[in-house]
Amino acid sequence: MQPLMDFVAGPLFRLTFAIMLLGLLRIVVLTVWGVIQARRQTDDKVMPWKLITENTLGWLVPVLRLWKTRPIYSVVSFVFHIGLILVPIFLIGHIQLIRESIGIGWPVLSDNLADILTIVTMVTAVALFLGRLFSKEARFISRPQDYVWPVLLAIPFATGYVCNNMAIGAGVYQWTMLFHMLSAELIFVFIPFTKIAHCVLVPFSQMVSTLGWKFPPRSGEGVAETLGKKEMPV
Repeated sequence: MQPLMDFVAGPLFRLTFAIMLLGLLRIVVLTVWGVIQARRQTDDKVMPWKLITENTLGWLVPVLRLWKTRPIYSVVSFVFHIGLILVPIFLIGHIQLIRESIGIGWPVLSDNLADILTIVTMVTAVALFLGRLFSKEARFISRPQDYVWPVLLAIPFATGYVCNNMAIGAGVYQWTMLFHMLSAELIFVFIPFTKIAHCVLVPFSQMVSTLGWKFPPRSGEGVAETLGKKEMPV
Protein backbone atom coordinates (compact mmCIF):
# COMPACT_ATOMS: atom_id res chain seq x y z
CA MET A 1 0.00 0.00 0.00
CA GLN A 2 2.77 2.46 0.89
CA PRO A 3 4.46 2.28 -2.55
CA LEU A 4 1.11 3.17 -4.13
CA MET A 5 0.67 6.09 -1.71
CA ASP A 6 4.17 7.32 -2.51
CA PHE A 7 3.49 7.13 -6.24
CA VAL A 8 0.19 9.02 -5.95
CA ALA A 9 1.69 11.69 -3.67
CA GLY A 10 4.85 12.02 -5.77
CA PRO A 11 5.06 11.39 -9.53
CA LEU A 12 1.29 11.30 -10.13
CA PHE A 13 0.77 14.53 -8.20
CA ARG A 14 3.48 16.29 -10.21
CA LEU A 15 2.08 14.97 -13.50
CA THR A 16 -1.52 15.99 -12.85
CA PHE A 17 -0.47 19.36 -11.42
CA ALA A 18 1.60 20.00 -14.55
CA ILE A 19 -1.35 19.05 -16.78
CA MET A 20 -3.52 21.56 -14.94
CA LEU A 21 -0.98 24.38 -15.09
CA LEU A 22 -0.06 23.82 -18.74
CA GLY A 23 -3.73 23.47 -19.71
CA LEU A 24 -4.67 26.71 -17.97
CA LEU A 25 -1.63 28.47 -19.45
CA ARG A 26 -2.72 27.35 -22.92
CA ILE A 27 -6.20 28.80 -22.32
CA VAL A 28 -4.76 32.13 -21.16
CA VAL A 29 -2.35 32.36 -24.11
CA LEU A 30 -5.07 31.55 -26.66
CA THR A 31 -7.46 34.02 -25.05
CA VAL A 32 -4.90 36.84 -24.99
CA TRP A 33 -3.89 36.10 -28.58
CA GLY A 34 -7.54 36.14 -29.65
CA VAL A 35 -8.06 39.49 -27.93
CA ILE A 36 -4.99 40.94 -29.68
CA GLN A 37 -6.12 39.67 -33.07
CA ALA A 38 -9.66 40.97 -32.60
CA ARG A 39 -8.40 44.41 -31.58
CA ARG A 40 -6.14 44.56 -34.64
CA GLN A 41 -9.10 43.96 -36.94
CA THR A 42 -11.47 46.55 -35.51
CA ASP A 43 -11.50 50.20 -36.53
CA ASP A 44 -12.49 51.44 -33.09
CA LYS A 45 -9.53 50.65 -30.84
CA VAL A 46 -10.70 52.80 -27.93
CA MET A 47 -11.33 50.57 -24.90
CA PRO A 48 -13.42 51.73 -21.90
CA TRP A 49 -10.85 50.45 -19.40
CA LYS A 50 -12.59 51.90 -16.35
CA LEU A 51 -15.86 50.18 -17.22
CA ILE A 52 -14.05 46.93 -18.05
CA THR A 53 -12.24 47.03 -14.69
CA GLU A 54 -15.44 47.75 -12.76
CA ASN A 55 -17.32 44.95 -14.51
CA THR A 56 -14.45 42.51 -13.99
CA LEU A 57 -14.36 43.27 -10.26
CA GLY A 58 -18.13 42.85 -10.23
CA TRP A 59 -17.73 39.33 -11.62
CA LEU A 60 -14.91 38.49 -9.22
CA VAL A 61 -17.05 39.55 -6.24
CA PRO A 62 -20.60 39.00 -7.52
CA VAL A 63 -22.49 39.13 -4.21
CA LEU A 64 -23.89 42.63 -4.71
CA ARG A 65 -24.83 41.95 -8.32
CA LEU A 66 -26.56 38.63 -7.62
CA TRP A 67 -28.09 39.78 -4.33
CA LYS A 68 -30.76 41.68 -6.23
CA THR A 69 -32.02 38.60 -8.08
CA ARG A 70 -30.79 35.50 -6.18
CA PRO A 71 -29.76 36.56 -2.66
CA ILE A 72 -29.46 33.11 -1.09
CA TYR A 73 -27.60 31.66 -4.05
CA SER A 74 -25.22 34.63 -4.15
CA VAL A 75 -24.17 34.18 -0.52
CA VAL A 76 -23.89 30.38 -0.73
CA SER A 77 -21.89 30.50 -3.96
CA PHE A 78 -19.56 33.23 -2.68
CA VAL A 79 -18.85 31.40 0.58
CA PHE A 80 -18.32 28.14 -1.31
CA HIS A 81 -15.71 29.72 -3.56
CA ILE A 82 -13.85 31.24 -0.60
CA GLY A 83 -13.30 27.83 0.98
CA LEU A 84 -12.69 26.20 -2.37
CA ILE A 85 -9.80 28.57 -3.07
CA LEU A 86 -8.27 29.12 0.37
CA VAL A 87 -8.18 25.59 1.80
CA PRO A 88 -6.39 23.78 -1.06
CA ILE A 89 -3.87 26.60 -1.49
CA PHE A 90 -3.09 27.42 2.15
CA LEU A 91 -3.55 24.13 4.03
CA ILE A 92 -0.29 23.18 5.72
CA GLY A 93 -0.35 19.58 4.46
CA HIS A 94 -0.77 20.71 0.88
CA ILE A 95 2.03 23.25 1.14
CA GLN A 96 4.34 20.59 2.57
CA LEU A 97 3.51 18.34 -0.39
CA ILE A 98 4.21 21.14 -2.86
CA ARG A 99 7.44 22.04 -1.07
CA GLU A 100 8.61 18.42 -1.29
CA SER A 101 7.67 18.27 -4.98
CA ILE A 102 8.89 21.59 -6.37
CA GLY A 103 10.73 23.22 -3.47
CA ILE A 104 8.55 26.27 -2.81
CA GLY A 105 6.05 27.18 -0.09
CA TRP A 106 4.07 30.06 1.44
CA PRO A 107 2.13 31.02 4.62
CA VAL A 108 -0.52 28.59 5.90
CA LEU A 109 -4.00 28.71 7.43
CA SER A 110 -4.42 27.85 11.08
CA ASP A 111 -5.83 24.36 11.70
CA ASN A 112 -9.04 25.72 13.24
CA LEU A 113 -9.72 28.11 10.36
CA ALA A 114 -8.95 25.39 7.82
CA ASP A 115 -11.42 23.04 9.54
CA ILE A 116 -14.14 25.69 9.61
CA LEU A 117 -13.65 26.55 5.94
CA THR A 118 -13.65 22.84 5.05
CA ILE A 119 -16.99 22.25 6.78
CA VAL A 120 -18.49 25.39 5.24
CA THR A 121 -17.30 24.34 1.78
CA MET A 122 -18.86 20.88 2.12
CA VAL A 123 -22.17 22.29 3.34
CA THR A 124 -22.36 24.91 0.61
CA ALA A 125 -21.40 22.34 -2.04
CA VAL A 126 -24.39 20.23 -1.01
CA ALA A 127 -26.58 23.35 -0.98
CA LEU A 128 -25.49 24.31 -4.51
CA PHE A 129 -26.15 20.78 -5.75
CA LEU A 130 -29.63 20.65 -4.19
CA GLY A 131 -30.41 24.18 -5.34
CA ARG A 132 -29.59 23.26 -8.91
CA LEU A 133 -31.48 19.98 -8.61
CA PHE A 134 -34.71 21.45 -7.25
CA SER A 135 -34.76 24.84 -8.99
CA LYS A 136 -36.66 24.77 -12.26
CA GLU A 137 -34.78 27.80 -13.57
CA ALA A 138 -31.40 26.29 -12.65
CA ARG A 139 -32.24 22.92 -14.20
CA PHE A 140 -33.19 24.63 -17.45
CA ILE A 141 -29.69 26.06 -17.96
CA SER A 142 -27.72 23.22 -16.35
CA ARG A 143 -25.53 20.69 -18.08
CA PRO A 144 -24.57 17.30 -16.60
CA GLN A 145 -21.21 18.62 -15.40
CA ASP A 146 -23.00 21.33 -13.41
CA TYR A 147 -24.41 18.61 -11.15
CA VAL A 148 -21.18 16.61 -11.00
CA TRP A 149 -18.80 19.42 -10.05
CA PRO A 150 -20.18 20.32 -6.58
CA VAL A 151 -20.05 16.65 -5.59
CA LEU A 152 -16.61 16.05 -7.07
CA LEU A 153 -15.18 19.18 -5.47
CA ALA A 154 -16.59 18.21 -2.08
CA ILE A 155 -14.91 14.77 -2.06
CA PRO A 156 -11.34 15.97 -1.32
CA PHE A 157 -12.68 18.22 1.43
CA ALA A 158 -14.68 15.42 3.05
CA THR A 159 -11.91 12.83 2.86
CA GLY A 160 -9.28 15.32 4.01
CA TYR A 161 -11.42 16.31 6.99
CA VAL A 162 -11.90 12.67 7.97
CA CYS A 163 -8.17 11.99 7.82
CA ASN A 164 -7.27 15.05 9.87
CA ASN A 165 -9.99 15.04 12.51
CA MET A 166 -11.42 11.56 13.05
CA ALA A 167 -10.03 8.58 14.92
CA ILE A 168 -9.84 5.85 12.28
CA GLY A 169 -7.69 2.77 11.86
CA ALA A 170 -4.45 2.79 9.92
CA GLY A 171 -5.90 0.83 7.02
CA VAL A 172 -8.98 3.04 6.75
CA TYR A 173 -6.77 6.12 6.98
CA GLN A 174 -4.59 4.95 4.09
CA TRP A 175 -7.54 4.19 1.83
CA THR A 176 -9.26 7.47 2.73
CA MET A 177 -6.08 9.45 2.10
CA LEU A 178 -5.55 7.61 -1.19
CA PHE A 179 -9.10 8.52 -2.24
CA HIS A 180 -8.43 12.10 -1.13
CA MET A 181 -5.33 12.44 -3.28
CA LEU A 182 -6.78 10.65 -6.32
CA SER A 183 -9.96 12.75 -6.30
CA ALA A 184 -7.90 15.95 -6.10
CA GLU A 185 -5.64 14.82 -8.94
CA LEU A 186 -8.68 13.92 -11.03
CA ILE A 187 -9.89 17.49 -10.50
CA PHE A 188 -6.47 18.79 -11.60
CA VAL A 189 -6.81 16.93 -14.90
CA PHE A 190 -10.43 18.01 -15.48
CA ILE A 191 -9.98 21.72 -14.72
CA PRO A 192 -8.46 22.89 -18.05
CA PHE A 193 -11.04 21.00 -20.11
CA THR A 194 -14.28 21.93 -18.32
CA LYS A 195 -16.18 24.99 -17.12
CA ILE A 196 -13.87 25.27 -14.09
CA ALA A 197 -11.31 26.81 -16.45
CA HIS A 198 -13.27 30.03 -15.89
CA CYS A 199 -11.01 30.52 -12.87
CA VAL A 200 -8.37 31.95 -15.24
CA LEU A 201 -10.76 33.45 -17.80
CA VAL A 202 -12.72 35.79 -15.52
CA PRO A 203 -10.17 38.65 -15.79
CA PHE A 204 -10.54 38.54 -19.58
CA SER A 205 -14.31 38.08 -19.85
CA GLN A 206 -15.32 41.74 -19.91
CA MET A 207 -12.51 42.66 -22.30
CA VAL A 208 -13.57 39.89 -24.67
CA SER A 209 -17.21 41.01 -24.43
CA THR A 210 -16.24 44.59 -25.23
CA LEU A 211 -14.16 43.54 -28.24
CA GLY A 212 -16.98 41.29 -29.39
CA TRP A 213 -19.20 44.35 -29.35
CA LYS A 214 -16.73 46.23 -31.56
CA PHE A 215 -15.87 43.39 -33.98
CA PRO A 216 -16.71 43.19 -36.86
CA PRO A 217 -16.12 46.92 -37.35
CA ARG A 218 -19.10 49.09 -36.33
CA SER A 219 -21.26 46.02 -35.56
CA GLY A 220 -21.89 47.08 -31.99
CA GLU A 221 -22.70 50.64 -32.99
CA GLY A 222 -25.22 49.33 -35.49
CA VAL A 223 -26.97 47.28 -32.84
CA ALA A 224 -26.95 50.23 -30.44
CA GLU A 225 -28.46 52.51 -33.07
CA THR A 226 -31.17 49.94 -33.83
CA LEU A 227 -31.99 49.74 -30.11
CA GLY A 228 -32.03 53.52 -29.79
CA LYS A 229 -28.98 53.50 -27.50
CA LYS A 230 -26.42 55.15 -29.72
CA GLU A 231 -23.42 56.71 -27.93
CA MET A 232 -24.32 54.98 -24.66
CA PRO A 233 -21.66 52.93 -22.78
CA VAL A 234 -21.18 49.32 -23.88
